[in-house]
Amino acid sequence: MSAEKDISLDEKRVYDGDERKATLYVASGVGCVAVDVVDERVGGFELAVRGTARDVAAGGGVVAVATDADVLVGRVGTDTEETHVGGFEETGHGEAVAVSVVGAGADGPAVLAAGPDGDLSRLVLVGQTDAGDADWADCGSIDADIRALSGDLCAAADGVYRVGTGLTHVGLDDARDVSAAGTPRAATAAGLYRLGNGWLDELAGEATVVASDGGDTGTEDADAPERAHAVVRDAFVALAAGEWVAYPEQPDGTVVGVAYDRTTYLVTAEGRVLAAADDGWRGQSLGVPDVAGVVAVGPN
Repeated sequence: MSAEKDISLDEKRVYDGDERKATLYVASGVGCVAVDVVDERVGGFELAVRGTARDVAAGGGVVAVATDADVLVGRVGTDTEETHVGGFEETGHGEAVAVSVVGAGADGPAVLAAGPDGDLSRLVLVGQTDAGDADWADCGSIDADIRALSGDLCAAADGVYRVGTGLTHVGLDDARDVSAAGTPRAATAAGLYRLGNGWLDELAGEATVVASDGGDTGTEDADAPERAHAVVRDAFVALAAGEWVAYPEQPDGTVVGVAYDRTTYLVTAEGRVLAAADDGWRGQSLGVPDVAGVVAVGPN
């Protein structure tokens, strides 16, 4: 049984002037959709990138979209309350199946991208350099299907890799998803694992999605613990007091991505955005097919 409720027209009126506003970027079969949200309220949405979007990532004021033609990069406005990208630039990467944004160091944020042939590349965005003027650097190639990127971790059919100037295989097999924020975790065909003194198993059974906010994202309580979620054996589960617990009211649809701001957001392959509320899940259909992932950009 699902506790999901549709969002009313009144609740869709999420105003730009609300300092709590965040924007979700949703990768779908028709492009990347920008969706305004305030807590559990979902507001207006628009198609920010057209084409087939395979993945989306954000960090350091940058949003990156992996498409069937290129990796597109946009910058969030400099106003502290701005969460929208003014426009996306081509980078010359070519087709990509996964993308991530790694920490903003002295040289600025960097984008990691995986091509359909297993090649991994890095694009460093120095200062305000246009993405189209930066050069992709080769990070190596994996002789297996790449399923996901998160930070400097890569999930592939033959396990998990760490991506630096080269590639290091760090264990496991048949990885479906990875989360680099906070405690690194991997979802595999055999179960859910966290990285400690080696990979430690947390839940047995096929795992397809894993995500965490690393304890850094958007909650009203600055001392709130890390939020982490996963899909294991087709059940949506959350980390609570060190234990993985299945939601008593499961979200409708196939969950393919999780994002965090002041609340937790899910997207389903069928094109719905779900927001966690006190009384269950609040749902809104985006009317787009083949959703593949989601990220949240909150106010700075």
